Amino acid sequence: MAKLSVENFLDLVTRSELIPPDRLEAAVDELKQQHAGALPEDAQVLADHLIAADLLTAWHCKMIFDRKYRGFTLKNYRLLRPLGSGGMSTVYLAEHTLMKRRRAIKVLPKNRVDDSSYLARFRLEAQATASLDHPNIVRAYDIDNDGNNHFLVMEYVAGRDLQSMVKESGPLDYDQAADFIAQAAEGLQHAHEAGLIHRDIKPANLLVDESNVVKILDLGLALFSSEDDKASLTIAHNENVLGTADYLSPEQALNSHKVTHHADIYSLGCTLYYLLTGHPPFPEGTLAQRIAKHQAQMPTSIKAERPDAPDAIINICLRMMQKKPQQRYQSANEVAAALYDFMAERSAPTAESSDDSGVKVGAGDSSRRLVRRPAGGSGKGSGKGSGVRRARPAARSDSGTFPAVGGSGKSNSAGEPALETMKGMGQGDTQRVERKPGSSVRVRGLRVAKSLDSESGQIDLGIKPDGLVAGESGGLLDQRLRRHKTNSPLPPLAIYIGVGVLALLIVVLLVIAFTTGGRSQPKPAPSPATGPRDTSALPSDITPQRVTNWS
Repeated sequence: MAKLSVENFLDLVTRSELIPPDRLEAAVDELKQQHAGALPEDAQVLADHLIAADLLTAWHCKMIFDRKYRGFTLKNYRLLRPLGSGGMSTVYLAEHTLMKRRRAIKVLPKNRVDDSSYLARFRLEAQATASLDHPNIVRAYDIDNDGNNHFLVMEYVAGRDLQSMVKESGPLDYDQAADFIAQAAEGLQHAHEAGLIHRDIKPANLLVDESNVVKILDLGLALFSSEDDKASLTIAHNENVLGTADYLSPEQALNSHKVTHHADIYSLGCTLYYLLTGHPPFPEGTLAQRIAKHQAQMPTSIKAERPDAPDAIINICLRMMQKKPQQRYQSANEVAAALYDFMAERSAPTAESSDDSGVKVGAGDSSRRLVRRPAGGSGKGSGKGSGVRRARPAARSDSGTFPAVGGSGKSNSAGEPALETMKGMGQGDTQRVERKPGSSVRVRGLRVAKSLDSESGQIDLGIKPDGLVAGESGGLLDQRLRRHKTNSPLPPLAIYIGVGVLALLIVVLLVIAFTTGGRSQPKPAPSPATGPRDTSALPSDITPQRVTNWS
């Protein structure tokens, strides 16, 4: 293709209507003054000048050099550059021509407009996104069309998605990965409470802005959990499997239309696995083979690639990825609470004392950064408000016990199913720790809420003002902590030694007493061998015969 001349380039720019005529003329005059009153012969010089003046973007110039000058505007928006594309749509960065606000605009391809399934789903996504208002979900502002161009106007997030972040920098730090997934779980909780199931949670659909705030996007496959016509949209077009194979839950692969919010929790667990390892749970094999592995296998242990990975975050990831929905966390809020507890444990400073598990307990350090907590409230719309994140209770069964991760996949003593074990990820058989009112519970190093305030939604983590962890009254940890805080003059070891010495002394005295008493008793005089016995000293009522019987 012949290179564009300066005149041809200017003509195409004018026909594109990207620059108002007066501003274009002023920019051209300024360039002429820099080149002795004439335009440069190279059109690229003119293009660079217009880019520097913020009148065109590099993408505009590239398209114009390819002789494509149409389709840069949609109603009141000017498209600046593409942000991404997929099978259903292309997303552009756009700017409102009057308000100068930047937005992300999702455009449905023209070849999809005649397909009623895609057009209806596109409108459904707009409705689903507009019904949500949460800091961890990309907001939708408007849906419109410019002729056959149907588009959705959304919040623009300046940042990168998690997939791009891992590809560029490798697996994430454990705390960073936990924070990102916890934020995504908060956004999912809000969507679930609004009756929406995302069905396509994956690293590419989680954006991170410049303030490290995670935003969930792409609700194109969202499912309304209510029983109405919305829920059956994809069923009418025989689309039984929806989602991305590398992050697809077992039940969603069988039927995408009957899944619950547990499917999003599984996909979010696969996303956490990706952040920790740098690849999906099952990176090898064909599409069908990967889907089959999600049905029957657990992925390779995270410790196989990162031996220093904390057991706590591995166990959280393992529980999120359980094959059976009832064995996963039962809400996205439980996921967020577990991850925030994990970060709180790691950020807590060490002290001189520790419990049997080696977990250090001690006073807090105000210099450490505060850990974000899940948003409070369990009712619909709890994600709205001031954005203050409050504590959430950890996962708990109705029987008052907390399941520990690991197990053989069989039922435990309480009659509930044990968690499946992933090689290298789970540790030992399923354990259950009884929880009594007013006590704190620690399951494999994870702090669990001590008590829950039903009105405020806050939990008591058992952190006393002096920084010591409060445990169950009479428990080993509580006894040790109380021992350090009392003013007892004798340590327990000295007491034990004193009691032992006292007992030994008593035994010795008893032995001596018995020995001495036996020696003080007089021995009876021997009886004469022959002759009559003297009976003069005997009482008169005792006969000699009876005396004889005594001998």
